[in-house]
Amino acid sequence: MPALEPFKEGERVLILAPHPDDEAIACAGVIQQALKAGAQVKIVYLTNGDHNELAFIVYEKRLTLRQGEFVHMGQVRQQESIKAMKSLGLSEKDLVFLGYPDYGTFNIFSQYWQTKKPFRDRLTRISSVPYKDNPSYGADYCGESILNDLTRQILDYKPDKIFVSHPADVNVDHKSLYLFLQIALSDVDGQIVSPKVYPYLVHCVGWPKPRYYHPEMELYPPDKFIGSQIDWLRLNLGFEELDKKYQAILFYKSQTESSAFYLFSFARENELFGDYPVLELVSQEAKEKDVAYSGASRMINDLPEAELPDRQVLLEGDGQVSYAWENDYFVVRVDKSRKLSNRFGVLIYAFGYSKDTAFAAMPKIRIITAGKKFRVFNCRQRIVNSGVVLEFSRNYLVLKIPLKLLGGPDYILTALKAFHGNLPIDTVGFRKIKLNK
Repeated sequence: MPALEPFKEGERVLILAPHPDDEAIACAGVIQQALKAGAQVKIVYLTNGDHNELAFIVYEKRLTLRQGEFVHMGQVRQQESIKAMKSLGLSEKDLVFLGYPDYGTFNIFSQYWQTKKPFRDRLTRISSVPYKDNPSYGADYCGESILNDLTRQILDYKPDKIFVSHPADVNVDHKSLYLFLQIALSDVDGQIVSPKVYPYLVHCVGWPKPRYYHPEMELYPPDKFIGSQIDWLRLNLGFEELDKKYQAILFYKSQTESSAFYLFSFARENELFGDYPVLELVSQEAKEKDVAYSGASRMINDLPEAELPDRQVLLEGDGQVSYAWENDYFVVRVDKSRKLSNRFGVLIYAFGYSKDTAFAAMPKIRIITAGKKFRVFNCRQRIVNSGVVLEFSRNYLVLKIPLKLLGGPDYILTALKAFHGNLPIDTVGFRKIKLNK
């Protein structure tokens, strides 16, 4: 793997963390090397991580579901991050905690825009930022609030490099932070010099292995991403940097008491960064049999092997997803090596962006199929006459989505999850697909 380019004096580095501790386990080396080079470092936390019930029970040695206790856990995790980052050379003024709902931000991104009823967290039963010392205190749990806050941070700081959670991460907050960043960067295009973006992966089933602390080992990409088109970069850590990373992770006692074996497995000889390339499509005025598909992505098994009752039947070997722009349709194609069962279905997200329309007003489309049947939703509203066309054949599924339904976008952020009945079996992380008009 090629090396991440060195940091330079005066550079502004922005690290976006979905939860307190993500910045340490994924970017502690980045923080140290950037500071040594004379760069500035700022960290923005999307949530305070107040939704981890298991960690709360283990850490507090008691079971409670009271609203104030979850806010308390968010405050605990915020203080842990402040101490951990101070150990790496940052000060509290370099850290910004937005305080949006842990485990709720993807729901907000996909469903809560232009609404009078914001998202309400099922555990905390809160619908606005509850942390009085956070700059977003009182902001409604809706897409506009998060996007405005993130955009403001980017415009004020003008970062040269941004490190953010990965679009193929299985954690929903990690996905949503990447998506919010893509929209924010598109909105500020032309107002600042475009920063370089480096996604980091944290949550992937069965990775990294072996668990626990192995400072003598390298961190490699998951085998599941072989053939995924991601160009990975590595940042090598010296012995002192690695030891400081390990010590920084120790500050997160609320998490290490229940998940030390997992968190410490990221303290290795290097850190990893990489993203899918932007896929560019051109319009094809072609009949269906002549359509050329692009950007084939290998589907990634989304469950541990032990949870699959019949691995061969469910995984079917070599699934892949590819895309095309046919006439006035955005086309998604799923290919499988074996015959598709009538219980096979997919969940597709398609979020369009247009420079001519505020993102809050753009459709947020998700499509759920089951065999030859499907349902289409825009945010939380079902669309009956959507114009979507589904073809379900022996070894493939083709879904044609009218570009008009997507708001006439310049590009589309799309992801897919495959199911056998109600059991998720495969997934493809979010891809950015540009339509060359």
